[in-house]
Amino acid sequence: MMRRRTTLLTGCTALVLALGATACGGGPVSAGGGDKALSGQTVTVAGVWTGSEQKNFQKVLDAFTAKTGAKTQFVSTGDNVSTVVGSKIEGGNAPDVVMVPQVGVLQQFAKKGWLKPLSGTTQQTVDADYASVWKKYGSVDGNLYGLYFKAAHKSTVWYSPDALNQAGVKPPKTFDEMLKAGHTVADSGLAAFAVAGQDGWTLTDWFENIYLSQAGPEKYDALAAHKLKWTDPTVVKALTTLGTLFKDKQLIAGGQKGALNTDFPGSVEKVFGPKPEAGMVYEGDFVAGVAHDQFGKTIGKDANFFPFPAVDGGTAPVVSGGDAAVVLKDGKNAAAGMKLLEYLATPEAAAVWAKAGGFLSPNKKLDPASYSDDVARATAKSLIAAGDSVRFDMSDQAPAAFGGTKGAGEWKLLQDFLSDPSDPKGTAAKLEDAAAKAYGG
Repeated sequence: MMRRRTTLLTGCTALVLALGATACGGGPVSAGGGDKALSGQTVTVAGVWTGSEQKNFQKVLDAFTAKTGAKTQFVSTGDNVSTVVGSKIEGGNAPDVVMVPQVGVLQQFAKKGWLKPLSGTTQQTVDADYASVWKKYGSVDGNLYGLYFKAAHKSTVWYSPDALNQAGVKPPKTFDEMLKAGHTVADSGLAAFAVAGQDGWTLTDWFENIYLSQAGPEKYDALAAHKLKWTDPTVVKALTTLGTLFKDKQLIAGGQKGALNTDFPGSVEKVFGPKPEAGMVYEGDFVAGVAHDQFGKTIGKDANFFPFPAVDGGTAPVVSGGDAAVVLKDGKNAAAGMKLLEYLATPEAAAVWAKAGGFLSPNKKLDPASYSDDVARATAKSLIAAGDSVRFDMSDQAPAAFGGTKGAGEWKLLQDFLSDPSDPKGTAAKLEDAAAKAYGG
């Protein structure tokens, strides 16, 4: 259950994000409707997904097989998509299709000449059925290379209703109220938050929500493009705010050391597993999938969420994200890969995963009835209604060396900050040094 990641839906405040979760299959997705023109061919697909996400995406691939006759093979890359795919290309073993979770990586792949522009069929579908912002983020130098198949909301704080009820606290409306509620939860016997510090990407998401609300969307866009330096006072302020949480041992399960030894699935387990250690965990809608699939929680009853609260009087942030399918030039079966993308662009393909749960589609033509429950349905509607106000997560827009590499750049520096949050200004300076190198000066 990997990444992610992110997009910003300013003004879409009521995030009803408890994604459902009947583990039903994809159903009859035109199994007999294709001409089996791709029989005997195999499409290799690489992506970050593991666990239930991989299992549910496989249902989509199986529906493609039923429709076209093509076999598929999925390869999980882990978080370092750029490194893994680069090494496969160099080794003459390039996949045909890659599900790219970061805009910066998509741009990197395009600029290296690794990608094929999408077919006219896919481009027409994107023009007709998606808000133009999705085409913008899938394009480099005027060419459309990426099809956004899966979206995610990442401004949701998930909680155990039992834990909050026992502490007598209600979902907070501001960041300060959230920390105060956290102390009340801690006083009742559980830590407030499980923080997945072992996965640096979760820490970037914490920062981005705070920064967006505190500094506002214009500064956010400027920092995302590195037109604003990371040494800017707004960055230091956001880090200082984040540090108030990180340094408070009462608020974090296991303290800073415990957080740095907790990965994302582990953070969900600490709230919704058999031996709860915390009352809340911040991350995106995909928390629901883990809580349901791995720990049997009923979303909306045993596990719920509140929107990430407003910081310092700003607007409550809404950060979301997406995975884009791209076709590699060096894939052994790139032509069949292109046919897979034509299929992924359809509401028919999106409906398969929507029924399985833990999924949002940016495709306007997907029937809301395809989603597995009312909460997922309402969330999907909010994503579609946001239209062109969707903007991608900051670290996903950065070069991979800064915003998307394990043990380096922003991920590593925020892990260091979690370990010792005493010097926000010093951390900002290190972030700027790393960003300047990655962005090229």
